[in-house]
Amino acid sequence: MATSVCVLVNGRGGMCTSAAAAINRPSLPSQTAYKHYLRALRRWPIDILRPELSFQTTVRRRVDARLLPPRTPSASQPIDETAELAQVNALYSLLENSYSRKYPISDKFLGPASNPTYYADLLAEIEEAPKRSWMGRMANRWKGFLRFS
Repeated sequence: MATSVCVLVNGRGGMCTSAAAAINRPSLPSQTAYKHYLRALRRWPIDILRPELSFQTTVRRRVDARLLPPRTPSASQPIDETAELAQVNALYSLLENSYSRKYPISDKFLGPASNPTYYADLLAEIEEAPKRSWMGRMANRWKGFLRFS
């Protein structure tokens, strides 16, 4: 009797293989997880504030070290496919903003009584910061040091 193994990614249909095929090709699960990691990382937005510290590069290094075959055969470690696919699912759910849809933030939280425009000002500053010149950055730094009442 042949059993089949199906991998669901983020609640969608995924790849199905027979158990015999999975035994004959032990690298298939890690390749599946690896491909899903790469697909999710290609969709991940680039951080405009810190382009030198890329989330994609950091996760890619971790995934390469974990899922690609090691150079020395003795350093081989077993890969937990379900754990890797669970991490890929978490990455996909972050990409799709599923948590912000599931747990929406109220306007009362985004506009506190003490400073109702705080988050709007913060977003404007984050969007403006990468476009600012060196002189503009220095002027803002000095404005932060010198506060007049």
